[in-house]
Amino acid sequence: MPHALRSGLLLLALIGGEAAATSHSLGIERKQYGESIAYDMNAAGQVAAVIKEKDGTPHAVFFENGKLIKLEMPGETESEAKRINDKGAVVGSSKKNQSWRAFIRSRDHGTQDLGTLGGPSSYGTALNNAGLAVGFADTPSRDWHAFLYTPGEALKDLGTLGGKVSYASGINNLGQVAGTAMVADGSRHAFLYDNTKGMVDLGTIGGRYSSATAINDKGVVVGTSETKDRRWHAFVYDGTRMVDLGDKIGFGDSFATGINNEGHVVGVVDTLDMRLSFVWRDNKMVLHPAGKSLYLTNAINNAGQVIGASYDRGLYAATMPSNALPFVDLGGTRILGFNVLVVLLALALAIFRKRLKGLFFESRLFFGA
Repeated sequence: MPHALRSGLLLLALIGGEAAATSHSLGIERKQYGESIAYDMNAAGQVAAVIKEKDGTPHAVFFENGKLIKLEMPGETESEAKRINDKGAVVGSSKKNQSWRAFIRSRDHGTQDLGTLGGPSSYGTALNNAGLAVGFADTPSRDWHAFLYTPGEALKDLGTLGGKVSYASGINNLGQVAGTAMVADGSRHAFLYDNTKGMVDLGTIGGRYSSATAINDKGVVVGTSETKDRRWHAFVYDGTRMVDLGDKIGFGDSFATGINNEGHVVGVVDTLDMRLSFVWRDNKMVLHPAGKSLYLTNAINNAGQVIGASYDRGLYAATMPSNALPFVDLGGTRILGFNVLVVLLALALAIFRKRLKGLFFESRLFFGA
């Protein structure tokens, strides 16, 4: 089915009836705190999130049972929280003057500055239940390198795949690290790192680039890859090969952003006309329109909760059950075609473009530090 027709069918269905999936606000009061984005939630319901002031300045927060705590380091001007482990420790980054510093905040040890790799800045992106953390930091030559933090030790430089740049985005409870690194020709590839094999290039789905965003305790990695025709497709790396989830969706650019220990994968699909969130579980692809579910999907926890943000005249931290009834259920294949009146298609596209105009600038939040 042509791309424009696929998009139109989804839009007509969305406008013509209520979608099954509905996101649930975490209750971070917008009038008091401004916009909010949840980046992670553990099984106890503790949340690592970011609130945005009216001028757009972000601040890292810890949220639990309706209580919000700002995770501020002395003298900071802005900060971000990225992940939370089962013990309630949060990893993120704080900016002071012109430099960022990765931190871990826990109830037992307060807020710890993780240092750098010899340059001025570092960014924290993920941590596991043992308190090991990953991210990326400046080297003395001002190149970004992925790092591994072990409590009580200096940051470990994980190196690259032959280029100058790398960054880590996920770590599991076995200490395996997922991320992205530059190869010798200047392109960037997803990698999997462990202490035995070091940094392993996961390749691409036929294109020049790929990026890993998360890893579960079975060593399964997710992310996005360029295809031969220069599109972006979500992938799952199962230990031997990249499985192309974008091909199962069949349209748009797709980005996988999270995976849990059951192997359930979440992410988003972008087209010129709309955004949808997706859940891949039990060999089935389910799509939900951003207007009725999550506009940003940042993680999925082992309780099956998808964590991110919904949009209603602004972003607000929200969750959605991963087994929510499907808006579009693709099974293991692509969408089936059927006839649609061209005039209705054109009208639907026009309405939806106007409704979502100006929203797509938030796409950078998925992979930015």
